[in-house]
Amino acid sequence: MMRYLLGCFLFLSFFKGFSQEATFKLDTLKIQHDSLYREDQFYAQLNYNSIVKKPDGLVQDKISFGFGVGFLRDFPLNKNRTFAIAPGIGLSFNNYIQNMSITGTNKAPVYNIIPSEFDYDRNRFEQFRLDVPIEFRWRTSTPESFQFFRIYGGVKFSYLLSDKSVYDDGTQKIVIKNNKDFEDFIYGVYLSMGYSAFNLQIYYDLNSLFKSSAQIDSVPVTMNALSLGVIFYIL
Repeated sequence: MMRYLLGCFLFLSFFKGFSQEATFKLDTLKIQHDSLYREDQFYAQLNYNSIVKKPDGLVQDKISFGFGVGFLRDFPLNKNRTFAIAPGIGLSFNNYIQNMSITGTNKAPVYNIIPSEFDYDRNRFEQFRLDVPIEFRWRTSTPESFQFFRIYGGVKFSYLLSDKSVYDDGTQKIVIKNNKDFEDFIYGVYLSMGYSAFNLQIYYDLNSLFKSSAQIDSVPVTMNALSLGVIFYIL
């Protein structure tokens, strides 16, 4: 009988000590935080494209849209990690629907403003670009919270990967790819601001989408785009 009672006592003592040790470990894990965190590594954006510098007579009568995705590497600059710089890389697609027709061939394109009284089915050009953004960041983030205010400004350099223009007046359809007059390198500035995952962004091209060789009646086609949209940052 004494051996049985002694065995029960030792078993309960061991079980109590093990439970206390496990509880201590779980409580310890709860208070650990990553003080060397980084923010906003991936992004996805959707935008409306407006042409603000344009040839005389050019108008946009339908919605021109664009979207993009990419990756940014966050490098905090202060101890609280509220300031940072973030270079990155991404891909973007932009569509421009307007009334400047592009006919001819990709080696000898011809540009004209379509008269308002002339009916046509479709007229647009689109571009697919490789983007290299560099962001300068301010945010109110902490190691404990994933919801915070942010203001991100930066510059973006873009290289043209492919392009296509489509003109269809109902009797003929002209599709031109790899137009020699599109500018290969575009650079611009942008500003993003918002709270949590939802943010507004504005971007402006500092140089024209077309080279000086693109002309209408011997006048170079100058066409700079302003984009307004939303951008989502994801860890």
